[in-house]
Amino acid sequence: MSKLPHITTSIFTVMSQMANEYKAINLSQGFPNFLVDERLKNFVAKWAKEEVHQYLPMAGFPSLLHKIAVLTQKSYNRKVTASTDILITAGATEGIFATIQAVVNQGEEVIILDPSYDCYETPVLLCNAKPIRINLNDDFTPNWEVIERAINSNTRMIIINNPHNPTGKTWTENDFIQLEKIADLHPDLLILSDEVYEYITFENKHLSINQRIKLRDKSVIVSSFGKSFHITGWKIGYLIAPEHLMKEIKKVHQFLVFSVNSIAQYAINDYMDVVHVEELGQFYQQKRDFFRNLLQQTKFELLPCEGSYFQIASYASISSDNDLDFTKRLVQEFGVATIPLSPFYADGKQTNCIRFCFAKDENTLQTAVERLLQL
Repeated sequence: MSKLPHITTSIFTVMSQMANEYKAINLSQGFPNFLVDERLKNFVAKWAKEEVHQYLPMAGFPSLLHKIAVLTQKSYNRKVTASTDILITAGATEGIFATIQAVVNQGEEVIILDPSYDCYETPVLLCNAKPIRINLNDDFTPNWEVIERAINSNTRMIIINNPHNPTGKTWTENDFIQLEKIADLHPDLLILSDEVYEYITFENKHLSINQRIKLRDKSVIVSSFGKSFHITGWKIGYLIAPEHLMKEIKKVHQFLVFSVNSIAQYAINDYMDVVHVEELGQFYQQKRDFFRNLLQQTKFELLPCEGSYFQIASYASISSDNDLDFTKRLVQEFGVATIPLSPFYADGKQTNCIRFCFAKDENTLQTAVERLLQL
């Protein structure tokens, strides 16, 4: 008997398979198609020839942990202890899974804000806990009145995602103030903050749980080298959490993967000395602006994109189809793969919106929009 009877193939896999089948331009799955920094590739080549092929310490390469602590101090003015508060994970997804498995108990409730990334709910279900799915407002901002009403003595955790996938929205100062008020009322509530796009923000600088003194002692923060350094296939990220929570997470992590790929950790450790993550937002803002300017020639209505490398667009003036049918038609008839929003909602809410990934080279984006102009 299945533990996850309602879980099927993810929409990302479905759309990427369709893109391959129809030889479509793939703006669906969130992976860059441009070259990785030569310096990083050279570091990999260097370490592949050295004797660094055995297990690293379970929590991660000590030098890399130290550099993450330095980066956190520089980025957010938060001092973390490298040996106790940081964990290198096999991608953000493993970090999220290990966290939920470690701290959520049978029968407890976890609040998930929809539209939500699809890796949040499954580990909650595998804990025999209850996911409480709450829709964001129509402009994809949190509905704090609804969230507050949903929290009770059985609520163990709220999962937040900022910058947000799939919508590209970012949190405001007021959002954090509202969360702090809720945390004051519910002192046992834990926060899992998915911040994998933290260095990909545009007009407004990223606001992090790392900066919230009232919240960070009850929060686990998820970061991603894969997103920041355009190396999604490496599946490497990290968690930051206070020692009392990290001790529990490490208990699960050690039996999931024990330790993360050694060559990757050595290479990233060297790369941290030469890369400037603060330039990443400008890099992607140029891509966002290039893509938005092209899309404005089409019939799509563009929603704000404040962070991440995703652009949401409404097709309401183009078609009355549901979003899944519309995205399939885009692949089959126009050769462009995108992602519908309804699979990100527990109730399958129809917003007449689809998600484009603009982490692509300019030629790919231009060719895709030329095809979309035929709509």
